[in-house]
Amino acid sequence: MNAVITVLGKDNVGILAAVSGECAKVGVNIVEVTQSVLQGMFAMIMFVDISKITIPFSELVDMLTAKGEEKGVKIHVMHEDIFNAMHKI
Repeated sequence: MNAVITVLGKDNVGILAAVSGECAKVGVNIVEVTQSVLQGMFAMIMFVDISKITIPFSELVDMLTAKGEEKGVKIHVMHEDIFNAMHKI
């Protein structure tokens, strides 16, 4: 099972570390990550493996949403099944 995590907001120190640290705490493995800073705005997409997650998926969503508020960015977590269903042609 996989999920997609997106992070958007004003760039500041430690965003990647904060998100990856929260993932590590609950057994979420980061498979791929890409990030950019465009005119002071931070944008990141992570593809993560949630097959060994130690908490319910809804708790992961809440945890990362709260971490985003703490860091001043918006974090959105979407299960791969939902992502795939939304992007089928």
